[in-house]
Amino acid sequence: MADELTDRFALPLLQAGQAQKEVTHNEALVRLDMLSHGAAVSADVSVPPSAPVAGQCWIVAAGASGAWAGQGGAIAGWTAGGWRFVTPVIGMAVWVVDRGHAMRWSGSAWIDAEVRADGLYQGGIRVVGAQGGAIMSPSGGGLVDAESRAAIDAILVMLRLHGMIAES
Repeated sequence: MADELTDRFALPLLQAGQAQKEVTHNEALVRLDMLSHGAAVSADVSVPPSAPVAGQCWIVAAGASGAWAGQGGAIAGWTAGGWRFVTPVIGMAVWVVDRGHAMRWSGSAWIDAEVRADGLYQGGIRVVGAQGGAIMSPSGGGLVDAESRAAIDAILVMLRLHGMIAES
């Protein structure tokens, strides 16, 4: 029945007249516990770890085997009741511990976050990194150099303003 699971995360819903409602309710809580402020140990593992700790999660890598077979891209969480799997939804973000940044589900793949500890990325290419050292403003030269110095100085002012280089 369509009304047995929630639309986004397929959390089990209680049904009228259902026996052992606590089982369904607890299953929903376990899945919510996996997803709330999600964190995964890694997104590069395709084999279940041999000694997982309850509460740990992984983003299952492609080509998964063992208990994770057929779960590529899902979030696998180890619980007291064994492995639970959650299919991600578009826009879902999870912090990935071994990468040190979040990843987001695009609808077909997990994508590294644009903002990371070492800079800002666009299309997987770092476009803004850590602040560089100071660069001195141009000085000296003749009249012919005046316009070039002014243009270079304006560039340096903007780079300093945006924190891309240190003040001189």
